[in-house]
Amino acid sequence: MCGICGEVYWDGQMADADRLAKMLAQLERRGPDDQGAWLESQVGLGHRRLSIIDLSGAGHQPMRDHEITLVFNGCIYNYQALRTELIDLGHDFQSHSDTEVIIKAYRQWGMECVSRFEGMFAFAIWDDHQHQLLMARDRFGIKPLYYAPVVGGVRFASNTQALLASGGIDTRIDPVGLHHQFTLHGVIPAPTTLLKGIRKLEPGHWLIVNPDGQMVKKAYWHLSAQRPTTPLSEQAWVDKVHESLKQAVMKRMTASDVPVGVLLSGGLDSSLIVALLAEAGVKDIHTFSIGFEDVPEEKGSEFEYSDQVVAQYQTHHQKYLVPNETVLPRLIEAVDAMSEPMFGQDAIAFYLLSEQVAKAVKVVMSGQGADEVFGGYFWYPQMAKAAENLQTNEPPVNAFAPYYFDRTHKEWLEMIAPEYHLSDVTRALINDRLSETDADSFIDQVLRLDTTTLIVDDPVKRVDNMTMAWGLEARVPFLDHHLVELVMSAPPELKLKDFKYLLKRIARGLVPDSVIDRPKGYFPMPALKYVRGAFYDMMKSVLTDPQAQQRGIFNPEYIQKLLEEPEAESSFTAIQGSKLWHATLLELWLQRHVDPYQAENGDKPFI
Repeated sequence: MCGICGEVYWDGQMADADRLAKMLAQLERRGPDDQGAWLESQVGLGHRRLSIIDLSGAGHQPMRDHEITLVFNGCIYNYQALRTELIDLGHDFQSHSDTEVIIKAYRQWGMECVSRFEGMFAFAIWDDHQHQLLMARDRFGIKPLYYAPVVGGVRFASNTQALLASGGIDTRIDPVGLHHQFTLHGVIPAPTTLLKGIRKLEPGHWLIVNPDGQMVKKAYWHLSAQRPTTPLSEQAWVDKVHESLKQAVMKRMTASDVPVGVLLSGGLDSSLIVALLAEAGVKDIHTFSIGFEDVPEEKGSEFEYSDQVVAQYQTHHQKYLVPNETVLPRLIEAVDAMSEPMFGQDAIAFYLLSEQVAKAVKVVMSGQGADEVFGGYFWYPQMAKAAENLQTNEPPVNAFAPYYFDRTHKEWLEMIAPEYHLSDVTRALINDRLSETDADSFIDQVLRLDTTTLIVDDPVKRVDNMTMAWGLEARVPFLDHHLVELVMSAPPELKLKDFKYLLKRIARGLVPDSVIDRPKGYFPMPALKYVRGAFYDMMKSVLTDPQAQQRGIFNPEYIQKLLEEPEAESSFTAIQGSKLWHATLLELWLQRHVDPYQAENGDKPFI
């Protein structure tokens, strides 16, 4: 719902208003309704507001309450219940905002307050008495929080653009981030990013910066994937999940002082959100869909499915048809909105859809997370079968990597220039994550990894960046932590019985059968899917640009082979991603985000 930023120093430096203004300028689109800054001695906090709860000036940020100052991005869905509890404990409130609830909760419970919050959030608190900066991020990283250690201090922001604009950031490529980027199709798990000078707070963590600069980080939440002590029947699981999902949807509908719409793709997930709203008695549901022109190989829209849901529930529906020739010219705008390089080509679809939706509403619900939580991808059964054949003491990553990794480590070494070479850090990281405790089976480990780590820096980040580029807040009920905890405790066979089997059971009778039984779909993007024509010309231009040549991240022979055979089988990953597009997107992102600031500072990679 907003953009936050700030800085704190422990070496005698003062916070700088001009620097804070530069960061706020890069956050304006996240919060077009209001702006605020607070500086005192060595600390400065900034905020751009998208007004969703308590639209009055009482919700202005930074919010100051005696010795505590807060900047907050997100929504605490249970803020009203917490407010009542805090009033009973003796706290007075000056607003009706969830922002003030965070301040009072911190005053009452300290940083342990985060475990009481239901919702999506990233916030920073300056405590005058303790001379500490405290930062926290929600359990699934739905709201972003980046930070950059600088000489004598640290800065933070909702996106990397703000940190880069502040100056003095180490923009050298982090080889670890580079390895993750090209192995996990664009996912760089926190705290790493592509740039050495920028980190991101892990989901489900808080971070304290002490007066001497020492940083203390702690996980406040851990997801278990174990069966309950008392087994449940299949119908009992369906009923429990149904009720939990309905509650998750309604929380995200009612915690708002402005209307809430639904991004209706025509798939099962978003269609079920509409159905559950109707089941709960919500009237006048607003829905939105986007489609593109057909090409001979593929349909460009899924209107035939979304139209059926609209007809059944009589929603107030708007659909947008985008000519294919307009997609590529606007790709640059979508890349400019990316806080990190994102390989998913549907980013531009979300970007263009959000542009239109933001003209009608400020808040929408979206179906992100359902595939990962409920087992909706084709590679899960493949991994499960491979895991059955693992030898004793064989690492679990051996059943994961062949069906998910974009490249082997050997191919990564062939792709990347020698100066960035290192060991197979991605394989080691994923094996560690798949070996964590509190998971009963290999598939439990995989779904937990996907839900808590991989989804954070792919679909969740993509939707946040593309919607917030237009001042539109996206809420994701399938990542309600109570719902996820429940589904993670369900037997794997219920998830792998069919793709998203539990959701299909819930949807039967609520959603048209043709939507439930259709083949899995994605945002159809014909103009960007086929590596040919203008799309190919753009990729070749980016990768042969003098900036790319000078940067020298890629082995030229590897890139040349991709350019010569862009649609060869070897040019696509295990999950059918274009390797040529991956290289192009990373280079384009660097040209748009990093190079301008290096040029301002004499082309030095680190100031």
